[in-house]
Amino acid sequence: MLTKKQNFLETIKKGGKPDRIVKQYEGLYFFRGDPVNTYIRGTRFAGMPPMKDRWGTTIIWPEGVIAAMPHVTEETKVIKDITCWRDFVKVPDLIANCSADELWEPCMKQLENVDRDEYLIMAFAPTGLFERLHFLMGFEDTLVNFMLEPEAMMDLCEAIGEYRYKGMKLLVDHIKPDVLLSHDDWGNKTNLFIPPDLWRKFIKPQYEKAYGYVHDKGVIIIHHADSFMEQIVEDMVDIHIDVWQGILPQNDIVKIQKQLNGRMALMGGIDAAVVDRPDASEEVIRAETRRVLETYCPQGNFIPCITYGLGGTFYPHVDKFIDDEIDRYNREVFGIES
Repeated sequence: MLTKKQNFLETIKKGGKPDRIVKQYEGLYFFRGDPVNTYIRGTRFAGMPPMKDRWGTTIIWPEGVIAAMPHVTEETKVIKDITCWRDFVKVPDLIANCSADELWEPCMKQLENVDRDEYLIMAFAPTGLFERLHFLMGFEDTLVNFMLEPEAMMDLCEAIGEYRYKGMKLLVDHIKPDVLLSHDDWGNKTNLFIPPDLWRKFIKPQYEKAYGYVHDKGVIIIHHADSFMEQIVEDMVDIHIDVWQGILPQNDIVKIQKQLNGRMALMGGIDAAVVDRPDASEEVIRAETRRVLETYCPQGNFIPCITYGLGGTFYPHVDKFIDDEIDRYNREVFGIES
């Protein structure tokens, strides 16, 4: 029987030979508390008072809500006029504030306790380029400015892209992770937020540099986007994404699997809108999980999981039944106990 780490690696590899279905984030050790994220995001918790991150975005986390979120209104938005965006925002200096070796020493001690034979170390790079844009000015201004002020938007995209590159470089150079989980939602349930040609002009070049560096260091890139993104699948391969995490079932997943033929693994498929709700019964949760197992997993290079960008569901009973159904499938199909 393969270890969790070995089974994950075989699952995402073209032509790999896993001996069972990976159970969501199984085999990945999610590393938290690095200096980059601590500096930019601060400490967040449910019920906290509104706070501002280093970019100036107001962040709120009301009680009963699944996570922190940007609160962008006419009053709170950082960039009031994209043509002079540098008057409103100063790009955080990660090199000056996050490079000192002593800041990273607690990270190294934390990693000493991880069983590297069983787990892959996964570093975290949240709030991607497109997300940062609407964090700074809201969705409406972001979309309008792509069309009306392309030069200023390109300047801002390049600045955010360089910031993301420096952050990923610091993570990779200090932690030396096996995996980088990077977040940037590029669409909703039915389409990309911007047309593919605009995405390729403004967004893709910034990831070519950052992900290129990560890839060259031998780090597996998991990109989270719980979005409809069929139109840019080949572009995702181009920029070295190894695993698209969060793929929604609104995408034609089977078609995408055939198109990719193992060049990029897919992770997700379980519709949170169906299962992660207080009234979801065990039968409904198991049925949705079994649908994913039987529809997508036989093609290979697929990991069933909730489509969120991190492990765990909002309602704890949901995760329990998802995991148990995957265990049941592995017993039935592969004869393997978890």
